[in-house]
Amino acid sequence: MAKTILAIGAHVGDMELTVGGTLATCALEGGRIVTLALTAGEKGVPAGRDIAEYRQQKCAEARAFAEKLGGEAHVLDYPDGLLSDDDAARFAVCDVIRAVKPDVILTHHAESMHKDHAACHRIVHDAWFYAATPGFERSGAAHFARLYFAENWEDATGYRPYLYAQVSGEGFALWQEAVQTHWFVTGSTSFPYYEYYSHLKRLRGIEARKGYAETFMVLPEEQRQIRAL
Repeated sequence: MAKTILAIGAHVGDMELTVGGTLATCALEGGRIVTLALTAGEKGVPAGRDIAEYRQQKCAEARAFAEKLGGEAHVLDYPDGLLSDDDAARFAVCDVIRAVKPDVILTHHAESMHKDHAACHRIVHDAWFYAATPGFERSGAAHFARLYFAENWEDATGYRPYLYAQVSGEGFALWQEAVQTHWFVTGSTSFPYYEYYSHLKRLRGIEARKGYAETFMVLPEEQRQIRAL
């Protein structure tokens, strides 16, 4: 069944790298994908470039990635590195959730070396609650979605793969093409993003006895499996 997936990252590029294979596979299977970045991630500006101009470039890269998957991209106005961990941000995300009406929300794991990633996790978790609760009166009707947390090298503390989502071969190829719309993926010398996440998707695929896969955590209260022995 085709799904609508809303992937919410702290910066443009976070979700495109970590869950891009899942997004691409969903799109190829007739689903709808939407990305939401709470900041543009503009502080990673290339040497000698203007931060404001790079922010515009990052927003364009978010749109380019989404368009290759037939989806849409949104970027909030918070500055990179200074994401506001408050209810204004939570209700902004709540409003997007209610407008998009996703079946699935993907975002950051709770612990991270990056303050924006950890703040994004807290913001999305609360926004998920606000969006599903009719008592919070907003412009859109209440909406519930399943919530999963992505695998990210910067969010490694405490991360343990719980769910494996198969990425199709076609989805992997589409992700490889689409993610190269981001300068930092191919041009940054600080970390081999493209190589790392390409190999990680293959490694997780091997573990799942598939070609490619991406892994996710769920809330602690949802870590139950009921099956016949």
